[in-house]
Amino acid sequence: MQTVDASPRTKAGTAIAISAHSVKKQYGKFEALRGVELEVPQGAIYGLLGPNGAGKSTLIKALVGASRPSGGAVRILELDPIKQARQLRPQIGYMPQAPALYDDLSARDNVHFFARAFGLSDLDRRVDEAIEFVALTGRQHDPVYAFSGGMKQRVSLACAIVHNPAVLFLDEPTAGVDPKLKEGFWKHFRDLASRGVTLFISTHLMDEALLCDQLTVLRAGEVLVTAPPHDIMQRGRTRVYVWRGDHMDEHIVRAYYTELPRVLRRYQLDPSVTRIELHEDSLETVIVSMIEEAQL
Repeated sequence: MQTVDASPRTKAGTAIAISAHSVKKQYGKFEALRGVELEVPQGAIYGLLGPNGAGKSTLIKALVGASRPSGGAVRILELDPIKQARQLRPQIGYMPQAPALYDDLSARDNVHFFARAFGLSDLDRRVDEAIEFVALTGRQHDPVYAFSGGMKQRVSLACAIVHNPAVLFLDEPTAGVDPKLKEGFWKHFRDLASRGVTLFISTHLMDEALLCDQLTVLRAGEVLVTAPPHDIMQRGRTRVYVWRGDHMDEHIVRAYYTELPRVLRRYQLDPSVTRIELHEDSLETVIVSMIEEAQL
């Protein structure tokens, strides 16, 4: 079976776990994806952002083989997710946006069912670990129909990770999950990445987007930008407020790392300066501005 180690390499020598080249998807006359290009290195936590209808879920479905692209090429671990599905599926995990669970079964039985589908030999241990990770040990024997939306998300995540996949696709993985548990999930995600697991995460939560190594922002089925979160943030503006007694000056700069010294030089360390504040545009503000500019 082909593994991630056989994947093509980036210029830095890192294996490419996920690639999409000129990927298109049409539903009748509607173009859901318009020539999407991306490459995801092995062991990366890769974020996918965009407004509703941007094509995020459509792209993930194309990547995992749940939907056939209308054009272009997709490769996961150098395998075609449709033509080589039998080889690929044991190596990937997929958590859809809407949990695909059997409501009449218990949480444990759902996870056990998916574990059996992968032919795992140590079923009980794998199921125990997955249930424990999503913090459902105390409710594992309860039927899923009695769970809240957030708890169903947790069962769905357990089903996606029970077989220890090399590539993990997560569509809104922490929707409805409380902040403390979400923090635990992300610690586990980072641990998985450190072991070489590749995570491809669609999210609308900006605090999660900042935790990704790389982000792709989609708009109307097209890639608007691909860059690390820090680089995208630098496209925003920073407001610098300088108080001299009761008087306040406002300066608006971009890339304040280099612009701030220029602003402060004019004050020449004036002893009357009593307070300085920096207000950066949020990642959400920057991305919304980019989307609005692209619409002009």
